[in-house]
Amino acid sequence: MKTFRNILSWIVPILVALVIVLLVRTYLFEVVGVLGDSMEPNLANKERMMVIKPLTLKRNSLIVFDAYGEDPTAKPNTNYVKRVIGMPGDTVASKNGHLFINGKQVSQSYISASERTAGTGNWTLKSLAQQRNWSYKGSTVPQGKYFVLGDHRSVSEDSRYWGYVDAKKVMGVVKIPFWQSTATYRNNINSMAK
Repeated sequence: MKTFRNILSWIVPILVALVIVLLVRTYLFEVVGVLGDSMEPNLANKERMMVIKPLTLKRNSLIVFDAYGEDPTAKPNTNYVKRVIGMPGDTVASKNGHLFINGKQVSQSYISASERTAGTGNWTLKSLAQQRNWSYKGSTVPQGKYFVLGDHRSVSEDSRYWGYVDAKKVMGVVKIPFWQSTATYRNNINSMAK
């Protein structure tokens, strides 16, 4: 009986700790890594970041989402990091390296002029939908969906190619801790959402 109590005195705290870790990762935050160059210069390949789960998504938020079923080339358990450009109901267009949301040009101060123009192209949501044969061919972002772009536009596989991200696929909002990266990049990630 004493041996059983000793075993329980070790097992119960370990089980409680595992449950707490699982709850924190499921409902609060987790640390994930970036794979690829699509978010340069703000996030580098193999950089670690926190994904905060209960935060409200806003335009310019960086999000992590389950790409399987969104991007036809993504395998199961593949997560992407992208920047939310279009919210539900928004019109989004690109012309000569400038983004227009609901007809108004928006700042892209988080990337350089060459990053804004190289690979971005001229398009509207409707022209992308027709060109890529999306099932929804409307001119606005559908309800419950987001239009996302990578910051490194010339290499990013994003909504321009495969369409919208379902809100149910979003794992959370990316945040970089104060000790990581540079002040400029932290601001471009943590403070650009509006």
